[in-house]
Formats: sequence, structure tokens, C-alpha cells
Amino acid sequence: MTNKPEILASRVVARSRLFEIQEVDLRFANGTEVQFEKLTNRGFGAVLVVPLIGPREVLLVREYGAGVDRYELSLPKGRVERDEDPLVAANRELQEEVGYGAGRLECLTGLTVAPGYLGHVTQIVLARDLYPASLPGDEPEPPEVVEWSLDDLPALLARPDCTEARTFAALYIVRDQLNTENEE
Repeated sequence: MTNKPEILASRVVARSRLFEIQEVDLRFANGTEVQFEKLTNRGFGAVLVVPLIGPREVLLVREYGAGVDRYELSLPKGRVERDEDPLVAANRELQEEVGYGAGRLECLTGLTVAPGYLGHVTQIVLARDLYPASLPGDEPEPPEVVEWSLDDLPALLARPDCTEARTFAALYIVRDQLNTENEE
């Protein structure tokens, strides 16, 4: 399956401030033709920051999630602005949401959620050497900052207010990276 399907047609069927919905007509190599709908991001990507405040402690934020209509505990995150480097965006979001800047930032990987329908990539950024620094954010209320140990991820996963999949993927990636660094 090395050949991607041929795009026969593509049209926008709905548009909002942040997203647009496209219908895409495709022809696969075996001749099958199908129509897909996909949600495309109208922005420039997003970042999810893993702020390492101690040797194995990270900072999480609790803020309202309109999609699930409750307060959620997750990592600081936000969109990348036009012409903004993702690492600059990560440091900005870190200062806006948790009141720290980072002396070292490392982009670890890009993650997708539901790639069959959603054309959005979030860059996972590890932030180290934190120092107090804050910027005004765009959140309607200041998020609550919570420190959490990477050694206690099962307890975090068991919480009903922490369900964001990218947060868990990022935390496990960072935990494993730190374990590897400590073995060297």
C-alpha cells in the first residue's frame, strides 16, 4: 500500500473560525471510489508542553474543556501563530498557562488524534530548566497549576478529570526518555 489514493475532487462544506469541513472524493489503487469528510485546521498547528519542574515532576493545568463540559487536568497547550516557531509558541504557552519560561525546549514528536477525520498535528515539546516568567494569556480564567510525578502516571490515568489522550501519550514519552537518559 505505497500509493496514496487519487483525489478526484475536494470541496469545503462548512467553515468556522477555527475549522473547516471538507468532502474529498478519492479513488484507491484497486479502483474503489469513496467520499470522505475531514475536519481541517485553519491555523498553523499546535503545541503540547511537558514542563519538567523537578527530576521527574511535571506541571499540569486544570481548565474548563468546552468539548466535554467539565474541568480537565492536562498539559499546557495552545496554537502556533502565523510565522511562529513551535518552540517559541511552546514557551509562550508555558508562560501564559503556568507562569514559567523554559531555558531548554525540545520538540519530541508530532501527534495526531483521529487522523482518518482530523487533519491536525500537535507538536509535543519537553520544557526543562524552568524559571519564573509569566505572560497574559487568552484563557477566560487562570488555570490551576498542579504538580505531578511521572512515577505516578497510573493514578493520573485513573482520575475522571484527566482524559486527554495527547497528555498521556506525551507524559509516557517523556517518562521513557528520562528513564533512557538515566540509564546512560
